Amino acid sequence: MSRRVLVTGADTFWGGRMIQALETDPAMDVILGLGTGAPLVPFERAEFVRTDSNYSILHRIVRATRVDTILHTFLITNSTAVPRRVMHEINVIGTMNLLAAAGSAGSPVRHIVVKSSTLVYGSAASDPYTFEEATKRTSPVRNSVERALIEAEGLVRDFSEDNPGTKVTVLRFANVLGTHLTTPLSRNLSRPLCPAIFGYDPLLQFVEEDDVIRALVHVTKGGIPGLYNVAGAGRLPWSEVAAICGTHLVPLCPYSPLKIRPLGRLFDLPEELRDLLRYGRGVDTRRLAATGFTYNSSSAGAVQTFIRAQRLRRQSGREPVSYRYEHDVEQFFRHSPSVIGNADG
Repeated sequence: MSRRVLVTGADTFWGGRMIQALETDPAMDVILGLGTGAPLVPFERAEFVRTDSNYSILHRIVRATRVDTILHTFLITNSTAVPRRVMHEINVIGTMNLLAAAGSAGSPVRHIVVKSSTLVYGSAASDPYTFEEATKRTSPVRNSVERALIEAEGLVRDFSEDNPGTKVTVLRFANVLGTHLTTPLSRNLSRPLCPAIFGYDPLLQFVEEDDVIRALVHVTKGGIPGLYNVAGAGRLPWSEVAAICGTHLVPLCPYSPLKIRPLGRLFDLPEELRDLLRYGRGVDTRRLAATGFTYNSSSAGAVQTFIRAQRLRRQSGREPVSYRYEHDVEQFFRHSPSVIGNADG
């Protein structure tokens, strides 16, 4: 059966990668990407529509295109990426508008997939060794990104209860490392000096970036509903992660924000990362495995893939070439009768 899929965040790393992955599947009849800016990667079959950050136009697009699946990759998981107000607009208002469009009378949407984060569990001394999907967080919410993600997931949960005829899937991903993605964690690990919290050596889980795409494709193509943790096997002490990456840890005092903040300008230390570097986090992934999903990389493998790519870049002195979307050019190559061959060939 052919599928009609809409991907939010098509101008972001994850949205672009997901569209490229879906384009290889001939069963995907229509692939539509929504984004607030220009795509970061070229698309072969997908159509791109520019919209505002809260997706106010989504209702019209869903009705006009009759998409049956929405893949929501546009949830901010890094508190330094945008101001707090913008984060709330994207994560909460954007999700609210998406769900309103999907749940409206006569909506063709039958499956919603949401890319979330294990940040919703927090990091605290009172945490269990392993969080299962139903485990409640043990600590108050102390930062804006976790608050916005929890609120967005709450909206999704309420939608699922009110719309039993629509499948809803939420994937909570652990810390991602890989070849191309840049995060505060990866930036710290790529430098000669890396932050640690004095007196703490937490255990961390990672997921390799290709496994993120594979997990999203797995539940999207399979029409698999439910809530799932996604992380590679095993946990590593932060000191071991730093050793693998060849960086030296700089211990920071956890009890004096005045001592951390100046160094926060040297390092990438958003609040959610400070908590993680004290207490770590572990999640149970058996529920996703029970659906037939298998990982290509363990937590250690994700770290090794990341630092291998970093070293290759340093040796070559090259950064990946970025793609610039030009609407008129794309429309010419897609639709002009003058084009008879592959423009990239």
